[in-house]
This record gives sequence, structure tokens and C-alpha cells, in this order.
Amino acid sequence: MRPETIISGRNLQFDKTSGQEPQAGSVTADLGGTMHPLLRTSTMLDTIIDRVAMVFVWSSILLMLAVIYDVITRYFGLPRGFGLNATKLQESEYWFHTLLFSFTLAWAYRRQAHVRIDLIRDRLPLKVKFLIEILGCLLFLIPYAVITFYFTLDYVEHSFAQQEVSKSGVGLPHTWIIKSTIPLMFLLLAIAGVSQLLKSVAGFIGVLPDNQVTSTLGGDN
Repeated sequence: MRPETIISGRNLQFDKTSGQEPQAGSVTADLGGTMHPLLRTSTMLDTIIDRVAMVFVWSSILLMLAVIYDVITRYFGLPRGFGLNATKLQESEYWFHTLLFSFTLAWAYRRQAHVRIDLIRDRLPLKVKFLIEILGCLLFLIPYAVITFYFTLDYVEHSFAQQEVSKSGVGLPHTWIIKSTIPLMFLLLAIAGVSQLLKSVAGFIGVLPDNQVTSTLGGDN
């Protein structure tokens, strides 16, 4: 049996070559150097969110190019080409912005990039902070995301059934495509909420590595 020690509820393995213990922040949350099931599942969900975000983050480049193209052709009176008119070009900017926002919202939440206003929580013990996160995910974030996902499916289905197009007669067709990003956005947010819940539970029971505390709770924890 390999020698091990227990520190702060975590299993730390000795380095066989040096005989030294690793730092607490670098521990794994399970025996044998394997990841705790809660964290393993959370990592899998985070990977899904990250990969989706990395695909659609490129829409920011397309958005920038569309705006530049729109400004140049408008102010210099140049032909737009590609079958585009002013309305289609401006609506394409809305589409690219929607793609960027919809598919990176969950990623930003996972990275603690949204605004947090912690007037009381920062003064509380670490375990209480994790409990607040757990309750917030269970009572608010996940139910809200799931309910919104469910009801926006009908919204997209109706748009598809009607083969909805732009309100402007000369705008972009197939409006249902961009509307379908709404339920997908909330689906990804629900996935991010589940991941946050799992990490918060891991923190509450003492199996979350120290170097993941700040990325889970945000702020200066």
C-alpha cells in the first residue's frame, strides 16, 4: 500500500522519489491520484462549455468585419456585393452578436466573469460560502435555466413552422436559426450551473483542491 496522509479532509500522496508531500493546493481529491467523481463530472461538463465557446468566440471576428464592411460601404458609397443590402448587413451584425453572447454566457459564468456583489458573503466562513453557492444553484440558477429552456423551445418551433423571416421584407431569411440560440443558451447555462453545483458540493465536503476555490467562488477566496 502506498503511503499517504490526510490533510484538511484531502488525500495527499507522497512523492516516491523525494519522499516529500505535495502542497495542499496541488492535491487530487481521491486516492491513487485520481479525481473525485464530483470533480470528474464537473470537468467533463466544463469541457463541453469551453469547446462550444471556443467555436463561437470567432463570431466576434465576423462581427467586427461585418461592422467595418458596413461602415466603409455606407460612408464611401461603395457597392456591397455578395447579394447584401444595408438591412441584411446590419441584421448580420445582430446575428453575430447573438451567437457570441449566447454561446459564451455559460463560459463566462464558469470563469467567474460575471459581476458579483458580495457585501455579506465575503465575511462568512468558507464552508458557508459553498453552502450559499449550492443553494443558489439548486433554488435559482438551474431551475430558471431549465424552465426557460423548456418554454423557449415552443418559441423556436413556432418560428420554424412559420418559416419566419426578417420583419423587413429585404432582411435575412430563416429567423428561426438565430432564435434557436435562445434555448441553447439556457441549456448551456444549466450545464454550467450543474458543474458549479458539483464543485460547490466538493468544496463543502472538503474534497475541492485549494487551487480551485477561487475559480469556484470568485472574488479573493
